Amino acid sequence: MSKRAILIVLDSAGIGHAPDAAEYGDEGSNTLLSCSKSDKFHLPNMKEMGLFNIDDVEIAGCDHPTGAFARLIEKSKGKDTTTGHWEMAGVVSEQPFPTYPNGFPDEVLDEFKRLTGREVLCNLPYSGTQVIEDYGKEHMETGALIVYTSADSVFQIAAHEDIVPVETLYEYCRMARKMLVGKHGVGRVIARPFIGEPGSFTRTTRRHDFSLEPTGETVMDTLKARGYDVLSVGKIYDIFAERGVTDYVRCEGNPDGIEKTIKWMERDFDGLMFVNLVDTDMIYGHRRDIDGYAGALSYFDEQLPRITALMKDDDILMITADHGCDPGYTGTDHTRECVPLLMYGKPIPSGKNFGTIEGFDFIAKYILEYFGV
Repeated sequence: MSKRAILIVLDSAGIGHAPDAAEYGDEGSNTLLSCSKSDKFHLPNMKEMGLFNIDDVEIAGCDHPTGAFARLIEKSKGKDTTTGHWEMAGVVSEQPFPTYPNGFPDEVLDEFKRLTGREVLCNLPYSGTQVIEDYGKEHMETGALIVYTSADSVFQIAAHEDIVPVETLYEYCRMARKMLVGKHGVGRVIARPFIGEPGSFTRTTRRHDFSLEPTGETVMDTLKARGYDVLSVGKIYDIFAERGVTDYVRCEGNPDGIEKTIKWMERDFDGLMFVNLVDTDMIYGHRRDIDGYAGALSYFDEQLPRITALMKDDDILMITADHGCDPGYTGTDHTRECVPLLMYGKPIPSGKNFGTIEGFDFIAKYILEYFGV
């Protein structure tokens, strides 16, 4: 009898500031609470599983949750995609990845320009949509690459698809990835292609992340080595530098990711399906769009019964997040928050509150125990 664990990450869906949030300037942040103030917020299915019964969630819960639940506190240093996902897969990052609040130093940019043969524009922390508005025209006129960062450990390269073909942009990112190691070993190099004309530029879905390899063995590595299937839906394959995965599919937004998750649940696999749904973070969180974020959560909740209907008797479903990105908070960056863990399925003790747990790696341990590894 095959066993299947389905792990879904609602990207950035934090549930309240972490105990050390003040160190990150994020005290008082609460992504879920901010979204709950929107009239687009409607999560009856996750409520029934126990989402609002989690410790310190300031929303009325239900009397008899059908799932088990916990509040997880991150042990790793940082509040980005890479550290969050790595930790839930079992790898805790003791040192934060480098960040560049004043842009990248000359030693980095000079080498990048030498490798690509192109000049560079911007070199500052920037909003991804604003940076193409401010520098897109000059980029199209000169061919110089738009290089920028954020509060996260990222080296981002934006280029118009008519000026720099997407495959060429990916090759520039691979050059940067090989270059950015050691003290400049950023968590991710990100290709940010865009289209359109000055005044109406639009980022495309051909974004691609080039991550560092995890610094330790992940739950995915362990399962794959023991002959289990490890399926990636969305950007999981990129976050883990293509490691520990037996099959993958990329997605164009949350609705597409949900449909691909459902399609793959109809497959006869034995192992882990690891899903990232990124719209909550990328489209709504960073843009501080409360209604949009609430609507994206509600859409997932509305589709959730289609997922649970395909679960077999031995399947378990886990729903979590990798950090916060409070749309009601100041700035445009991630927020250091606790994350929810919902677990559902016949092997799961319904109504059990696991309480507050230090470490997203509880997820990896639970999955390995479930598979008897």
